[in-house]
Amino acid sequence: MLSNTTFIVPLRIESFDRLRNVVVSSIYLLDNTDCTLIIKEADSESAFEASALPQIKECVGEEKCKRLIHVFEKNDEQFFHRTRLLNDMVMMTKTPVVVNYDCDILLPLESYQKCEEMILDGTCDMVYPYGDGNWQYQIFTDDDLVSRFINNDYDLNILREQSKVYDAKYGFCQFYSTEKYIEGGLENENFIAYGYEDNERCHRFNKLGYKVGRYDGNVYHMEHERTPNSWFTNPYIENNKNLYEMILRFDTQELLDYYDGQEYLKIQKAKVK
Repeated sequence: MLSNTTFIVPLRIESFDRLRNVVVSSIYLLDNTDCTLIIKEADSESAFEASALPQIKECVGEEKCKRLIHVFEKNDEQFFHRTRLLNDMVMMTKTPVVVNYDCDILLPLESYQKCEEMILDGTCDMVYPYGDGNWQYQIFTDDDLVSRFINNDYDLNILREQSKVYDAKYGFCQFYSTEKYIEGGLENENFIAYGYEDNERCHRFNKLGYKVGRYDGNVYHMEHERTPNSWFTNPYIENNKNLYEMILRFDTQELLDYYDGQEYLKIQKAKVK
């Protein structure tokens, strides 16, 4: 299952719960699917290699970890440039389906499979693997909860024991045709840190006429400490908001012209030539 799909995960481990989350989500994907998993970590040193990777290998074994590609970028910048890291990983992707994937996310296995099929059969160019509305389970994890989850055949009912139903809309993760993701402008690297990039992405792919769909399943979000890189307290938030509002005012041709002139997109596309 999911041999045609690559999950791309931008990563900076800023808290213990974020470390636990990336371990759990990586184990879940590697142990239950045949996907490729690319994790690009940008930080002053690699917490993933030191603390997460040994746990993942111990749980799933060396053979399954061959499908995990970890890329470390030494980076002392305070603010996390998530959009750029995602684009770097898209350009590394060899499969026809790619998933922009937060490290804190789990889906029912059926959702992964159905969304891959929706891309491969041409039904959609982009798929949100959760419904629009109260389709999110906020999971308040601890070590005991995730251990029971992993040791009981990844029973998502266990995670719901410490959860709250909440709204889902645009974030978390999205499945794409790799070709259409690149063609449609990738991630807009002018969005830095946190805020409005999820809204802009949905608006853009709809405005440009791509086939955007949903699969009405639940999304499980393992909660974590909020830092400026994951909340509205970062200094880029006003710039992000202004950029989004500017893009909303474009008609279709203006939107095409804007993306056609983006230097980041020219740089990223040059990587595959």
